[in-house]
Amino acid sequence: QLQASGGGLVQAGGSLRLSCAASGRTFSGYSMGWFRQAPGKERESVAHINWPGSSKYYADSVKGRFTISRDNAKNTVYLQMNSLKPEDTALYYCAASPQYSTWSNEYLYWGQGTLVTVSS
Repeated sequence: QLQASGGGLVQAGGSLRLSCAASGRTFSGYSMGWFRQAPGKERESVAHINWPGSSKYYADSVKGRFTISRDNAKNTVYLQMNSLKPEDTALYYCAASPQYSTWSNEYLYWGQGTLVTVSS
């Protein structure tokens, strides 16, 4: 129901744009979030956006470099990632929640993840 795409291999300082497309059902009214999990580490919150797009949250580690946005007409949420660092390397997941939250437990629907690898 959520399909994440756009990951890949990029050099440090480069950019990638992740997309998360919803299908099979509508996520009208849902907040959307991006999470990531690096090898050997716990999943962490990256960025979140409410349904109207008027509220956004960013983890301190990505603030000023990443931008979350959404196109509700296309049922798609984006994560523009600039100035990428090797420590951004992770599997990135998109998820949907009926509440605006940074807590993964409140996200009911998850995509399959897209791998981002940043080389130094």
